[in-house]
Amino acid sequence: MVVERLPATVDLTLVAMALTVAAGVAIGIVAAVRAGSRYDYAGTVLAVLGQSLPSFWLGIMLILLFGVTLHWLPTSGFQGWRYLVLPTVTLAAYPTALVARLTRSSLLEILRQDYVRTSRAKGLAERTVVLRHALRNATIPVLTVIGLQIGTLLGGAVITESVFAWPGIGKLVVDAIFFRDFPVVQTILILSASIFIGINLLVDLLYVVIDPRIRYG
Repeated sequence: MVVERLPATVDLTLVAMALTVAAGVAIGIVAAVRAGSRYDYAGTVLAVLGQSLPSFWLGIMLILLFGVTLHWLPTSGFQGWRYLVLPTVTLAAYPTALVARLTRSSLLEILRQDYVRTSRAKGLAERTVVLRHALRNATIPVLTVIGLQIGTLLGGAVITESVFAWPGIGKLVVDAIFFRDFPVVQTILILSASIFIGINLLVDLLYVVIDPRIRYG
């Protein structure tokens, strides 16, 4: 039963994390480069809203707007890419806000370093300074958060899957609890813990690739 439901959760998680990385990092970079501007304030507002809105409320509002009122998107099940849109946005809201805020704070700290000023003094383009030099050194804390979020989401996005009747392991564990099917609950918990540990180990190993100064003895 768990193996049958796992692919649906994996699909939802991968699409949600792709949206999280793309949107969160982009918002964080723009907010850091243009600190104090209207773009920075707009990014901050979006980040606060993303971390403050409960996922079940956001999911219900998206269903009412795009499913019930506008009839643009389906609201439950999984029969194609259109069914991914609403649960993906709901699931990605919180981690996107978290990644955006962390990217902004980390990049702001790096942009104040001496080697960044030296790079600018040498005449390098601002895009090169930000993307090739500053962003790489600001990536480690962001990568840590992304790894934790992937592990959490792969462990079962319980609320989102329940709201959208998504046939993943999050919905399965809720049904198993209601029916007191404890072997299924135990299996999902063990699998979730294993995935979480494995992804965190992979993130720790990637530190060496990102920052050559890090060495594991």
